[in-house]
This record gives sequence, structure tokens and C-alpha cells, in this order.
Amino acid sequence: MLDHPPSPRPPRRSLLSVPAINQRALEKCRTLACDGVIFDLEDSVAPEKKAEARENLRQLLAGAPQQKQESIIRINGLDSPFWREDLDLAMALAPDAMLIPKVERPDDLRAVQKVLDQHGANTTKIWAMMETARGVLDVAAIAASRFSVTRLDAFVIGLNDLRKETRVLPRPGRGFLTPWLMQVVLAARAYDVSVIDSVFNDFRNADEFAQECRQGREMGFDGKMLIHPAQIEPANLAFGPSPDEIAEAENIVSAFARPEAADLNVINLDGRMIERLHLEEAERLLALARSLNDKKTERS
Repeated sequence: MLDHPPSPRPPRRSLLSVPAINQRALEKCRTLACDGVIFDLEDSVAPEKKAEARENLRQLLAGAPQQKQESIIRINGLDSPFWREDLDLAMALAPDAMLIPKVERPDDLRAVQKVLDQHGANTTKIWAMMETARGVLDVAAIAASRFSVTRLDAFVIGLNDLRKETRVLPRPGRGFLTPWLMQVVLAARAYDVSVIDSVFNDFRNADEFAQECRQGREMGFDGKMLIHPAQIEPANLAFGPSPDEIAEAENIVSAFARPEAADLNVINLDGRMIERLHLEEAERLLALARSLNDKKTERS
């Protein structure tokens, strides 16, 4: 485990995946209220369209003013013939992060970091798709590689590929998948890596999507990868702090700020025993609320 508090990060409630081959979607995405955009060069782009998709991204992002959304480029797999050209493009455009598909071992990330470091891409982070059986089995080692892969910043769950590989059928509630999801969350928290829940494929099923968002928040995910703009608002609502949560956090912070609590690790708050660990969580939640409020002010 890391021996320092988790590092502050921007809100990641909603990460919209946009095919880089779809120019209309690319033009629209910057007007949306998602926290980040994942520009996809991988699964949503046919092999014969890869070069065109890269050029679309170049035209969109080269010289563009900095956006309030995070920009993430999902490159093709390291076993494909396309990843180095994707990586060259990403180094030229300097996105906030690059998303590496089907990560199965720390060496996958080290290979990408080595290229980034050699070219002086000092600000671009590495995000890892956890979407294979081997990747989930070795997720603790992959997370622990953050001591050497210093750019590693987030895990993104990919359940479509994981279901395909393991033959687990898609069912509401994701019961048989929950142990694996929690394994990724646990490894992420142990090594201060952000963790993003998987896409929900049926974007017309708003009720089940909202339920899955609530489940993801309860499981400890920071946010959700999305496939349609209609999913942004429900994800933002589910993964953002509610008014009741904010009020509770403010009460905890105020209680520990009283002079009589200065030397106490546990206090009595309205008949409940509250520890300083609850204070740390309250402060984290209030910092997230402030960040979201600042973002809302900037958009208005």
C-alpha cells in the first residue's frame, strides 16, 4: 500500500466513449456535461478506418483550447499493428491520459511508459482496461506496479470482453461478476488508482442503467464509462455526492473542528460514534462537491 493520502483527482463520474471515426460525435462531445471523453481508436474503429480515425482526432485536438473535460485516447492493443501509430498521435496531442486495452501484466504498462518517457510526454497519464481473466487475476500486481509505472492513474473495467472470455452470461445485478469487480476496486484503492465501472450496453433501458450506477457507487467505483450522451446525467447524479451526504459531511467536519474535539480520535455526534477516519472521508466528499460546483460555475 502507499504510505501517503490518496492524491486529488478531477471528478470522474461520467466518461463518455466516442468513436474517433464518428466526426459528428467528436464535434458534439465537447458540449456535453460528462467529466471526461474517451476517444476510441480501438474496438469501434474497423482496421481499414484506423488512419482516418487518427486524422479525425488530430484535427479535433491539435491546437484546440484546453477543455474542462479530461481527454483520454484509447489506443489499440499492444499485440496489434496499430498501437505505435496511436501512441505517436497521442504524444503529439498530449491528452490527459491514454487508455491501454486488455492489460494483463505490469510489463504492458512499462512498455507504454518507456515510450512516453523517451519522448518527454510529461503530463500524459496511463489508464488500464481490466477486461481479461488474466488481467483481473493479476490486478494486484498491476496496481502495485505504480511504484515503477508512475503514470498509472486509473483502471477501467471492460465487462463485454471479460464476459466473452469467461462465458459469464449478462444478467441484471451482475451477481457472478461482483467478486471480480470488487477485486479490481480493492487493488485500485490499495495503490491509489482511480477505478471506473464498465459500460452498460442497453442505453435505452434507463431504469436498469440507473440501478447499475447506484450499484457501482456502492461498490466504490469513482464513475462509469458510458456509450451514449443520455447516460451522462444519471451517472453524474449517481456518482456525485447527494445533498444529504454533503450535509452529513459538513456536520462531521464541524464536529471535529470544535475545540473540545482537538485531541480526540472518536467523538459522539448525535448519538453515533464518529472516528477520524470518517472525518477523512467527509473531507474527501466535500472536496469532490467543491470541485463539481467549480465545474458547474465554469460551464455557466
